[in-house]
Amino acid sequence: MIPYRIHTILTDNGIQFPKQRRNRNMALSRPIRFEMICKAHGIEHRLTKPSRPWANGQLERMIRTIREVTIKRFHHDSHEPLRRRLNDFMAAYNFGSRLKTLSDLKPYENVCKIWTSEAEKFIINPALRETTTRLARSIIGDGDTTAFH
Repeated sequence: MIPYRIHTILTDNGIQFPKQRRNRNMALSRPIRFEMICKAHGIEHRLTKPSRPWANGQLERMIRTIREVTIKRFHHDSHEPLRRRLNDFMAAYNFGSRLKTLSDLKPYENVCKIWTSEAEKFIINPALRETTTRLARSIIGDGDTTAFH
């Protein structure tokens, strides 16, 4: 569970996101399930501008990184070891990796920083998630995330 409320989702213009046509000769048909879920939860769904691949750049890079440290580097006989490795990577990334885009903060530190100035955007206080922090530290030790880079 994430500690803040999602208010906007930005996606590309893949056929799974915008309203779909029933066939080429008819007007736009019913909204797809994704749109209905966003609306039910008060989430604004925005689409990137067509022919602007750089809008997806950060997300595409993160997906590539996750693939490199999970499925490309290790063979998994079942979903469970893959799930564990992915959880380990996410803990190392969120609690142990300092990111230039976050002014050299760890993602978790950045969330806590935002909490202090914009608490109304949050469902719970992220600093109260001490159990999660301790678990992450036990996974990554003293902040060494080199195994995941």
